[in-house]
Amino acid sequence: MLKIAGVAAGAAGTGTALAAAPASAAGSAFAHPGMLHTRADLARMAAKVKAGAQPYTAGFAKLTANAHAQSTWKANPQATVYRGSGSPENYRTLYNDIHAAYQNALRWHVSGDTAHADTARDILNAWSAKLTKLEGSADRFLASGLYGYQFANAAELIRGYDGFELARFQQMMLDVFHPLSEDFLANHNGAYITNYWANWDLTNIASVLAIGILCDDRAKVNRAVDYFRHGEGMGSVKNAIPVVYDDGLAEWVEAGRDQGHALLGVGLMGTICEMAWNQGIDLYGYDDSRFLKGAQYVAKWSMGGDVPFTAYTRKKGAPGIWSGTETASAAAAVDPAMARPIWAMVAGHYTKRRGLDAQYLTRIAARFAPEGGGGDYGPNSGGYDQLGFGTLAFTRPRATTAEATASPTPSTTASGASPAGGASAAASATPSSSSSPLGGRSGDLAATGSSDLPAWTAATGVAALAGGLLLLRRRGQARRDAGE
Repeated sequence: MLKIAGVAAGAAGTGTALAAAPASAAGSAFAHPGMLHTRADLARMAAKVKAGAQPYTAGFAKLTANAHAQSTWKANPQATVYRGSGSPENYRTLYNDIHAAYQNALRWHVSGDTAHADTARDILNAWSAKLTKLEGSADRFLASGLYGYQFANAAELIRGYDGFELARFQQMMLDVFHPLSEDFLANHNGAYITNYWANWDLTNIASVLAIGILCDDRAKVNRAVDYFRHGEGMGSVKNAIPVVYDDGLAEWVEAGRDQGHALLGVGLMGTICEMAWNQGIDLYGYDDSRFLKGAQYVAKWSMGGDVPFTAYTRKKGAPGIWSGTETASAAAAVDPAMARPIWAMVAGHYTKRRGLDAQYLTRIAARFAPEGGGGDYGPNSGGYDQLGFGTLAFTRPRATTAEATASPTPSTTASGASPAGGASAAASATPSSSSSPLGGRSGDLAATGSSDLPAWTAATGVAALAGGLLLLRRRGQARRDAGE
């Protein structure tokens, strides 16, 4: 029988107060917990599950049925984690343990069962005591980004819990994950700034932001936010969503690549926006809610709808080594059954917090509810790129008019370790400014992506600069570009 945590008076009521602007770090202080989930969010989940309310109970059932969410999970930490060619890959061990830590921590907050908190703590402590390096080909930057933001979110959920070695975990994040994430944003593996697809930037923006919050480091948070708004790489919002149409949709750059990577991008951008929101920074609404228009585009397209498309040419390669171009002239084919646990969070913000009409987000979120998490979307890495469980975590009441028009405001939310309960192509288009790689600057665009996103197509690109040679990798095959 589940032991359900009690709910502090008023903390998890069902009224619109929970839809108000989020916890914030307006001054030097940061709100904790303050990444994907705030204290109010966690309290809402606990109260709703305790009351047997839908769709929360269906979302919680997805969590409890997941093998990663069991308190019997045992960590398998490694001193060095490898992702990419040229090394014996072992990164699956890392992402499986991260998802186990996150799922157990979330389960604890909802149920109050400390066995799950103990398991989450023990997993995180085991890794912080052993991990010293991330290595591999260019895919190591995917590891630093994806697993950096996920690891930090798991730790944030048990911050202050008895026996959790927070300081040691923070140091691991600063020593192992942050340097790679920052190096990628600054240098892009020595390639052209447009070489890597948007997701490569987005993973590392998410990592820098999450590590900044975890470590109360204002400079890192500011770095991530500034890159999202103004960065030259493909992950900044005006490069990832380069064309806004008169019908209210905005082209997602990776729609010209394939569906899977476009879905990944929506999930990552949503994660960045949600974490920033919970620290009082509104990226969801930035540039006239550009992300909303891009997410609506991907949702409509993913359900088989017709969407406008403006052709673009991308430049790829690295200075002095190799360069080439490739043109996308139409949105890729889609499978309307392709599911990723990304929609509840985005739909919840725009339709409930902001009270906006987002019909395609609403429809696709309903189609794939209840959302699961890592382990529910196949055994390969692509199924672990989001933490998931959005039906449980991001279903929220509709905000009042005043709340929906408010900006994120300061909060005195305190940190603590107890559960939150108390114990068309013809459409007219407006390209982005000339500072965007897609806004008319020589027609350049990004080139590459991960070769390890199984079940996703066209994973082609520059993977590494090693021994002075830039290697291009295609799915299931590594090759030198000069050889073809």
